[in-house]
Amino acid sequence: MQENPNYQIATALFTAGVFFTVYLPANVTAFLIVVTGYIEAQMFSLSEELLHLWEDAEEHIYTTPGVSALNTNNQIDPRNKAINEYIENRLKEIIKIHGRNINLLQQVQNVFRGALALEFFLLVVALIAELLGGLENTYMEIPFAMMQVGMDCFTGQRLMDASTKFEMAVYDSKWENYNASNMKIILMMLQCSQKTMKLSAGGIIMLSFSCLMQVNRSIYSAYTTLRSTMK
Repeated sequence: MQENPNYQIATALFTAGVFFTVYLPANVTAFLIVVTGYIEAQMFSLSEELLHLWEDAEEHIYTTPGVSALNTNNQIDPRNKAINEYIENRLKEIIKIHGRNINLLQQVQNVFRGALALEFFLLVVALIAELLGGLENTYMEIPFAMMQVGMDCFTGQRLMDASTKFEMAVYDSKWENYNASNMKIILMMLQCSQKTMKLSAGGIIMLSFSCLMQVNRSIYSAYTTLRSTMK
């Protein structure tokens, strides 16, 4: 290893390995964590708003000057109308924010589709090579690759969980108290929210905990197959 030209070849391979399997995946992952974290926070906040939308509308009746007089005069129809107008405005705003989050996720996936697929391929190949090289020689490299794959899958799972929570919040928003117009809006939101937001690696595999298990199984299968042929 220390003799020419082995030393120069090994140095070049190590340099290329650091750039392609460390620097590039780490930067892509960091960017995805920031973007998906923003989308996740937005989805959680929208879910909380939906869950308390009816209470917020009733509070709006009591705290807004002019509107609160409808409650003191026991005017039921104008009061319900004011509540549903407030709900309608908030639902339209929630739809806009939800749509912007979906567009942002699609734009990120379109830009980084190839990078994510290449990153996953390089990490899988690196893990197989590290296992074939022996754990006693590569025990410092394996945790990085495993953490890199795990972080991507964890990020995708968190995004799916936030999307599922938003879907449940739409259904639990006490829509049975709304008027017919707002019920139609809720129905449309429910249909849209049932399309779970997902983060994919090149459009081939969806990043989640189940994806992490599949990757681990594939790596171990490839390792055992190649190990048996090398003996």
